[in-house]
Amino acid sequence: MHCLHLLLDFFPFSAKDMKHRLGFLLQKSDSCDYSSSQSKKEKISSSQRLSQEEVRKWADSLENLIHHDRGLAAFRAFLKSEYSEENIEFWVSCEEYKKTKSPAKLSPKARKIYDEFISVQATKEVNLDSCTREKTSHNMLEPTLSCFDEAQRKIFTLMEKDSYRRFLKSPYYLDLVSPPGAGCRPENCKRNHAHTLDCNSNIISQCA
Repeated sequence: MHCLHLLLDFFPFSAKDMKHRLGFLLQKSDSCDYSSSQSKKEKISSSQRLSQEEVRKWADSLENLIHHDRGLAAFRAFLKSEYSEENIEFWVSCEEYKKTKSPAKLSPKARKIYDEFISVQATKEVNLDSCTREKTSHNMLEPTLSCFDEAQRKIFTLMEKDSYRRFLKSPYYLDLVSPPGAGCRPENCKRNHAHTLDCNSNIISQCA
């Protein structure tokens, strides 16, 4: 109130007018702060959007797809919808394993991957031929950074010839590669609107 009285000494406004003007200025300031915040959020959102060029590259090769963070997330979501995510999970685990720097950690990490994906009692057993399975089992005696290489290559080839091709024909890919306003693709028209929204939500939540 003391500041308000000082302002009244310099400006020929009534106390009521001054309060009104000050209130307007404060509201304007809040509005500017909100606009600035929204602008920053829009810029961040824009920078996180996938370009059509990036998405189209995923169709060039499985390698392009799974070496892109969002491509990997979309492929993973697709495999999960088919209840076959163990293949990509095994591939990712092998990639992480090969980054191990401490020799002391190789054996426990290798054993965990083996027990989870390769052993007869594995909870997420991957589809390997008996020869590759036996060779990988032998590698467990003295684990190295390359002990899963052959098994990983086999699973990569399996995904490349099977699930990757289905992924490219699925909503998980088509809904991302189709530019806005391009119309309804024949594949997409067969699906109802609710399912489309659900698929998009799954991909966005995992890619974000």
